Amino acid sequence: MKGTVRSFDARRGDGVIESDDGQSYYFHCVSIADGSRSIEPSTRVSARVSVGLLGRDELTEIYSLADEATRT
Repeated sequence: MKGTVRSFDARRGDGVIESDDGQSYYFHCVSIADGSRSIEPSTRVSARVSVGLLGRDELTEIYSLADEATRT
């Protein structure tokens, strides 16, 4: 899935990413793949959508698209 970070609360460590098809996904900072625990709103990202413990969609492996070219 590709989308844009709409909001991120550094104090709580969570935010919302809106996918290119208009769906909104909650995420927690532990899902940011580079380990930074922070991401700026308006950042374009790619992420994997998985089914979470409560049966709801959650994002994992969140990468900034600016960093995607450096991944192998």
